[in-house]
Amino acid sequence: MANHKSSLKRIRQEEKRRLHNRYYGKTMRNAVRKLRATTEKAEAIAMYPSVVKLLDKLAKTNIIHKNKANNLKSKLAKYINKLA
Repeated sequence: MANHKSSLKRIRQEEKRRLHNRYYGKTMRNAVRKLRATTEKAEAIAMYPSVVKLLDKLAKTNIIHKNKANNLKSKLAKYINKLA
């Protein structure tokens, strides 16, 4: 157990941040899954901007790496273009 006041505070902050990051990471994964499960092109095109916005926000706040966000956006765009 930590002895210093500052280390106790740091532990509280890290736990709060970890839960926040987990929530948004899971939300992002679910949004990507939902878009990939879509088979209608019009519906996928409508969903794409919101997913891209979420990915960009998470990359900006370092919850995911910017290259991962760009790779996901690229793959999703490719998937949407393949839909008939």
